[in-house]
Amino acid sequence: MGCGRRMCVRGWGLLLAGCGLLVAVTSVGAATISDMLGRTVVVPDRPLRLVSLAPSLTETVYALGRGDWLVGVTEFCDYPPEARSKPRVGGIAAPSLERIVSLAPDLALTTAEGNSRNTMEQLERLGIATFALKPDSYAGVIGSIESLGRVLGAERAAWRVVREIQERVRTVRTAVADRPRPRVLYLIWADPLIAAGAASYINDLLGLAGGQNVVKERTVPYPRLDWEQVIGRAPEIILVADHRADAGRAASAAAVTPREWRGWQAVPAIRSGRVVPIPGDTVLRPGPRVGEGLARLAQAIHREPGERQESR
Repeated sequence: MGCGRRMCVRGWGLLLAGCGLLVAVTSVGAATISDMLGRTVVVPDRPLRLVSLAPSLTETVYALGRGDWLVGVTEFCDYPPEARSKPRVGGIAAPSLERIVSLAPDLALTTAEGNSRNTMEQLERLGIATFALKPDSYAGVIGSIESLGRVLGAERAAWRVVREIQERVRTVRTAVADRPRPRVLYLIWADPLIAAGAASYINDLLGLAGGQNVVKERTVPYPRLDWEQVIGRAPEIILVADHRADAGRAASAAAVTPREWRGWQAVPAIRSGRVVPIPGDTVLRPGPRVGEGLARLAQAIHREPGERQESR
């Protein structure tokens, strides 16, 4: 073609030319699979060139033994360490379409919560298939891993990952079965106050860990709260996501909470010193490490006041 540059995307035969020509052709070896939004997606023959648009998906791809298929990830994809060397396509909410197209992917992996429908539609218009996962509950996390296993031809690996998670969940549930169920507020952000609501998968994890989520509304997964609402809900424990790069190490509550919190002594958790930082990556990423995140939640909820939180 003399009108511009040619770029071939495996499986889709995507042609982009300087004159604006765009052609998408379905591969002979393609398979048709439904994603978790109920959309029919044509997945090219494997192996695939993958772009992951969420850290949890990147972790899952590696856990399924398909990390070498990844040709692009978001700037937040930092686990496992090998993911840090992959080309970056920008953020989660608004990734760079230009960078994604330049990587010539066969398939872009997205999440219903983290990635916008607009991003998926734009990629589809560019001839790049998108496969959406919906880990909006504990069952949804398991379903996402199983769905990715089917897409990547790694069903056996997915079964092993799911079994490991389920075994850890059973262990935690047994350990907390006879313990009191305190009222818990999980904050994914401390300033402003943004909490995990009843419509989030974290709500399920709090229940499995032996706690009661004080945020009952299901209008949005992660509502923004004010201090009057927190006082009214009277949490006995406040868990705060630690987003720092070194969050794998134990942190003090002072490291992740504003100093002004000390003025809210009407909140039981603050009055008793039950404000506990939790490494955010293991809880906020609904992927293969969700069992580890659950164990951290259970430890934080049921440890005695003043007892040190283990870092691992």
